Amino acid sequence: MDMKGYSVDHRNKPLFAASKLTTTTTKQQQQPTTTTHTIIHSLKFSSSSSSSSSIPMLLPYSLVLLLLLVILVPSVHSNNHIATNNNTFTPFLRLKRIREHLSKINKPPLKTIQSPDGDLIDCVLSHQQPAFDHPSLKGQKPLDPPERPKGYGQNNESFFHQLWTHSGNESCPQGTIPIRRTTEKDILRSSSIRRFGRKPRPIRRDSTASGHEHAVVFVNGEEYYGAKASINVWAPAVTDQYEFSLSQIWVIGGSFDNNLNTIEAGWQVSPELYGDNYPRFFTYWTTDAYQTTGCYNLLCSGFVQTNNRIAIGAAINPRSAYNGRQFDIGIMVWKDPKHGHWWLEFGGGLLVGYWPAMLFSHLRSHANMVQFGGEIVNSRSRGYHTGTQMGSGHFAEEGFRKAAYFRNLQVVDWDNNLLPLSNIHLLADHSNCYDIREGTNHVWGTYFYYGGPGRNVRCP
Repeated sequence: MDMKGYSVDHRNKPLFAASKLTTTTTKQQQQPTTTTHTIIHSLKFSSSSSSSSSIPMLLPYSLVLLLLLVILVPSVHSNNHIATNNNTFTPFLRLKRIREHLSKINKPPLKTIQSPDGDLIDCVLSHQQPAFDHPSLKGQKPLDPPERPKGYGQNNESFFHQLWTHSGNESCPQGTIPIRRTTEKDILRSSSIRRFGRKPRPIRRDSTASGHEHAVVFVNGEEYYGAKASINVWAPAVTDQYEFSLSQIWVIGGSFDNNLNTIEAGWQVSPELYGDNYPRFFTYWTTDAYQTTGCYNLLCSGFVQTNNRIAIGAAINPRSAYNGRQFDIGIMVWKDPKHGHWWLEFGGGLLVGYWPAMLFSHLRSHANMVQFGGEIVNSRSRGYHTGTQMGSGHFAEEGFRKAAYFRNLQVVDWDNNLLPLSNIHLLADHSNCYDIREGTNHVWGTYFYYGGPGRNVRCP
């Protein structure tokens, strides 16, 4: 199935991006003191002038030695204390803060499962998950599943699994949810404890200004109550630890300013966040343009998980192979008409959980934009465009089994109906690095191929 010849529309560029935060450390220098030298000099002068006899001089010098001990010992202790402050106290304090943060997000498990990729998956009681640390959610329990949108159909088989369930016998008990355990190493890879688990900021309408590049399909201009698509899964190469490559759905409310609301879900490769290059199922949310609210996965209070079989942030397996077998995952986000919460479905009809409506301002009512596609970070750490891949790492024109795809794109309307997209726009920030081509047929509905290798002869 090789579908070619679709043009790219570069109008209506709505995307956003974020610049990396930098931190500076100022070393404090200890000023030397002359107090000890002055006292010693005074004592020597006093003792030498007190007598001309050698025998009487013994007592004053003994006294001098005694006084020297009294003076120097505190001075040496003080200098050691200063050295300790400068060299070891700050790292010790940071480690203490990291462990305090870990104690908040790593809840006591009933069971722990070792994943082949090195992850530890903790089975945590549902009512003890991080979401219920939120002041507005304290004491609550997860809600029952809502009615799915009209026109919903599980039209794809699910062949994927997560690595932590590789044996087929591993699972979390009923009444618990699986949470990927966060480690000290995870946080140490981040620029700061405060920014750990969050996307960089600020967000600007010029999406390429801060190194983020996109190849997306989007719709806007109406009220949207959800989105659905099947996303082809690959393991793109990420060439810098502080870059990522992702493929996701964005459900967006508000303007591209400080009041931006987003709900995001898909897969990503992020060495900084996870410490490896596996594609991982992830979620994200923010209600103030990534400034202080929201986070990836369950790394803060907000998203309420209800499923005991899916670990958000865990690796997806199998992945698609170039010119080989293809795998995709189903993602659907929609607003429950009864309670107003935004629910997430993953894979073959598995409800993962929901974002409570009270988290948001604009998305408390509806979204005004939906996006589907890929995003990478181009840090130019080597002085030229990154070689981080998007999708399969191949351009859209190569088609099926070679380029990555999204298929069966739909949105949810005000009456909870799943509908095909209309008035579609395409955007590729740098089409010589990553591009996109859209089409429609009876099997895949609305679909598109997208991606690219990053740095190449046309992308310096």
